[in-house]
Amino acid sequence: MEIPAIERIKSLPVWHGRITLSALSGGRTNLNYLIKDGTEKYVVRLGEDIPAHHVLRFNELAASRAAYAAGLSPELVYSESGLSVLRYIDSHTLDESDVAKPEYLPRVVELMRRCHLDMPKHLRGPVLMFWVFHVIRDYAATLVERGSPYAAKMPEYLKIAAGLEASIGPITPVFGHNDMMAANILDDGARLWLIDWDYAGFNSPLFDLGGLASNNQLSEAQEVSMLEMYFQAPPDAALLARYNAMKCASLMREVMWSMVSELTSDLDIDYASYTAENIARFKQALATVKQG
Repeated sequence: MEIPAIERIKSLPVWHGRITLSALSGGRTNLNYLIKDGTEKYVVRLGEDIPAHHVLRFNELAASRAAYAAGLSPELVYSESGLSVLRYIDSHTLDESDVAKPEYLPRVVELMRRCHLDMPKHLRGPVLMFWVFHVIRDYAATLVERGSPYAAKMPEYLKIAAGLEASIGPITPVFGHNDMMAANILDDGARLWLIDWDYAGFNSPLFDLGGLASNNQLSEAQEVSMLEMYFQAPPDAALLARYNAMKCASLMREVMWSMVSELTSDLDIDYASYTAENIARFKQALATVKQG
């Protein structure tokens, strides 16, 4: 018989003395808990593989260990099937308005660059590649096979995706976080931390850049500034075109992630509203690409 989550957490062999436990909100692919034992605080993440979303926990664990070794993320102190325990960081979580602030955006971009360039030095064992256009094609097949209300849109989405992929052209892969939401960035008062490696994998840097901009609603001027910070030179027209195509693809993937989640997730999240919100963002980004 399956052990309930709370009892399973209490029985883990890592605690020192009695523990207190409270649920944390915000997880979209996991259940998260804050634990305090006799000496420290920890975060417990509960989540099995989610093949429909290309989330495989062996990959998340490899990325989490490498991120700690690179000085980007808290230490993973224990793991077993579908469960991980990380040291708690006393911090506040950024929100969308924080990321756009001049005191934060350069630091967030530098955190991203360190992820891209430093983490491959610390990775061990097999890890995944996260190619957004493969994910989009797989999502489209899932939505059609499962009779989603959005299935009729898939031929149009796939045609748009093929055009975006052609516009991006060849890439130089880095190790991406691939979920650059404000909620995955912590500020402890002295430095920033990057957490939650569910979708980590080798990718174009443009995907994280586009995701950072679209997830946090950066202005066009802020996007240009972000690209100049990252590439350490003003972006030319060709780079801007490739970036805008990838930003559009990242939004399409977010739309389809939510469409699939409407079919597959048991979490208490209003995915339909999230789908509608991201369709609006996607259409706006696509209009910019077409006008360009």
